[in-house]
Amino acid sequence: MATYRIDRINKEFLRLISEMLQTRIKRAEAAEAVLTKVSVSRDLSYAKVFYTLIKEENREKVQTVLDSAAGPLRSMLGKEMHLRTIPELHFCYDDSENRARAMDELLDKVAELDAQKRAERDAQQ
Repeated sequence: MATYRIDRINKEFLRLISEMLQTRIKRAEAAEAVLTKVSVSRDLSYAKVFYTLIKEENREKVQTVLDSAAGPLRSMLGKEMHLRTIPELHFCYDDSENRARAMDELLDKVAELDAQKRAERDAQQ
């Protein structure tokens, strides 16, 4: 299997699952999830669906709703996609945005300390 095929399948799954969560799944918690990425295995046996949330406090509730909706979503994907096998869906919370914010804050602190030390050196000379 070529990787460009897997990339196309990832993009199509992302589009279809996002649409299905917004329109076909009737739980409001499912609509809160913002899908960021889909990663399908080479043999199409499973797919990791990464999502993030705007409100972090509902994380456990949204996770349980998404886990319970995985079966019906797989069934709907089977009707929409023309693939021999439809992967098993596993929803994973994507905290990369939070980690990036924390890293930016650390870099800002380092830059601030560096500027203070540079100012102290210039004052001494």
